[in-house]
Amino acid sequence: MLQNRNREKFIQAILYFAHNTVALGKVKLFKLLYLLDFEHFRQTGRSVTGLEYRAWKMGPVPSELVQEWDELQDDLAAAIRIESRPVIDYERQNVVPRIDFDASHFSKRELRLMEQVAARYRGTLSGKMIDVTHAENGAWTKVWAEGEGRDRTIPYELAIADDAPNREAVLQAAADYEAIEAARSA
Repeated sequence: MLQNRNREKFIQAILYFAHNTVALGKVKLFKLLYLLDFEHFRQTGRSVTGLEYRAWKMGPVPSELVQEWDELQDDLAAAIRIESRPVIDYERQNVVPRIDFDASHFSKRELRLMEQVAARYRGTLSGKMIDVTHAENGAWTKVWAEGEGRDRTIPYELAIADDAPNREAVLQAAADYEAIEAARSA
């Protein structure tokens, strides 16, 4: 279970994407959250939502959200509803917001990045989103390894290229953030 602060950011990120994209089904939502978290980590050494992602055949999947998708916890159920809609040959589980998005939970950088991700993929359907998260040498690809990495956690560190000039600084920031969170939890 995410800590309260991260849980609220996770819910608010879902609301943001529900309000600012079209055809937001389960698969598309999973991919948008992954892109948001891994890009923010690449820049700062910390994810936005605190979610853990696992390597599944169709791409990265946020573990906690998968576990509660069929029976949303009260706080998430108060914020969104899942509505099945027929689409050609399957039922899309659309995310429909019940409440407004609250930007107060996010930094300016996080908001800017959410805006960029939503704008870039606003009308993109889930099939194309799968292609995006399967990018060559991307974090999912490195873990998936032709199925050998099935259901393994995708480490955020894989978001940073081995030859990135700021790699060590970002990884140090990540270690610092982790130490701060551990101290808060103690």
